[in-house]
Amino acid sequence: MTEVYLDKRDVLDHGHVALERIMGDELSIVNSARVSFDGESQVMEEADFGLINFLMRERHATPFESIVFAFEVKVPLFVAREWMRHRIGSFNEWSARYSEIDEEFYVPLDEDVREQKGKPGAYYFEPITDPKIVDETTYLLDYAQREAFRAYHRMLELGVAKEVARTVLPVGMYTKFKWGVNLRALLNFLSLRAHPHAQYEIRVPAEAIEAMVTEKIPFVMEKWNEHGRHSI
Repeated sequence: MTEVYLDKRDVLDHGHVALERIMGDELSIVNSARVSFDGESQVMEEADFGLINFLMRERHATPFESIVFAFEVKVPLFVAREWMRHRIGSFNEWSARYSEIDEEFYVPLDEDVREQKGKPGAYYFEPITDPKIVDETTYLLDYAQREAFRAYHRMLELGVAKEVARTVLPVGMYTKFKWGVNLRALLNFLSLRAHPHAQYEIRVPAEAIEAMVTEKIPFVMEKWNEHGRHSI
């Protein structure tokens, strides 16, 4: 079945982020805030844009929960586990217990092979420039993951249950999940994962999601950036 998305962006080597649905819009934020005074707007007017600016600046957060996004996300397993630490949201993930996993896994581009420097709590990362190290790294990542999938497929051929055979699969394999999240929680996610210090492999899909959301609610995102890209 072909999925119909509002927007879809390819990320990393085999992944994507796709916007499936939106519940609410910028007017929903306004009316969520105005209900405190038993008021409601029918269309966005100048005062309503000013109200959104005020809410964002002063971090009056709950009205931003009135917009809910539904995404489909396909990323490496290790990225998904980092993503799901953001628990204010709903997740439903492709199950390797019930279905056979596609042989897709993440191998970074040469320029994304990096070394870790610094100390705990203050790590930073720099590209490895030695082509021999880069080549060996990408070779080993590719080889090890292909071997893991070879073992996985062999066990399936032998009749081993998927829930057992999956235990050999690597954390670099691709998984797919549905993510429902309100705007307040989404902005918290973006403040951390679309940050320059975030791990590259989660930052790329986070930036793609931010671009999609910005197209749908441009004024809100403009004010979020203007007021410091903070959690609200």
